Amino acid sequence: MRVLFKSRDPKGIAMHELAKARSEFVFRRLAWLISKATVSLSDINGPRGGLDKRCQVEVHIDREKKVVATSIARDWRGAIDLALARAARTLVRKRENRQSVKPTRRVRAKTLAMIEAAV
Repeated sequence: MRVLFKSRDPKGIAMHELAKARSEFVFRRLAWLISKATVSLSDINGPRGGLDKRCQVEVHIDREKKVVATSIARDWRGAIDLALARAARTLVRKRENRQSVKPTRRVRAKTLAMIEAAV
């Protein structure tokens, strides 16, 4: 699993190592499923403060399948943790749903012909 990091904010760039370590820890059991994870940090309204730290985690499962989770918090650590937790929860849910789908029963052609002949 590759972890990519994006941020234009200088304080967000300082969180690079934390974001990488946290994403590797959160996705440690799902690493075989994930090809690439991108963590993007942005400060929505600049230096004014408040709930303005945004973290977006984009996890690529296959070439065409991806999971995107976004969170907004007061600090970078909270935004990173919340977005990673949401992404991991979504990945586990998708995996469980895929496994719980039971395959349809196949009817052999001979049996189908017998049913049609009886009707």
